[in-house]
Amino acid sequence: MKSARSLPKLNKPNLTIPVRLQLRSIRGGSMLPTLREGQLVLFASGRPAKVGDIVMFRHNGVEKIKRVARVEGGRVYLLGDNPDASTDSRHFGWLGVEVIRGVLLWPRIRRTFLQ
Repeated sequence: MKSARSLPKLNKPNLTIPVRLQLRSIRGGSMLPTLREGQLVLFASGRPAKVGDIVMFRHNGVEKIKRVARVEGGRVYLLGDNPDASTDSRHFGWLGVEVIRGVLLWPRIRRTFLQ
């Protein structure tokens, strides 16, 4: 029998970061074909956004959902999956990461490469 000293250490989850779940319904076609109008989605706050993640954020008083295309120096460049129907960083530029309110948790979406 192994002693307690020889047992591997288990990674404990970091419970100090509060996570808030937010349910939303998709409006508009800026994220087609990935997300469609009327679809329910679940976001989790308190998670850092990475390139390829779909995020919910607030811009000019409007809540929007886009994909993270680039992250640099505390700023994010956000793009819609349907460029013809999307108002995104091509129009309003880079935003500070603090505008992100949540990262898509459900449905699980396979990351796609951005052009």
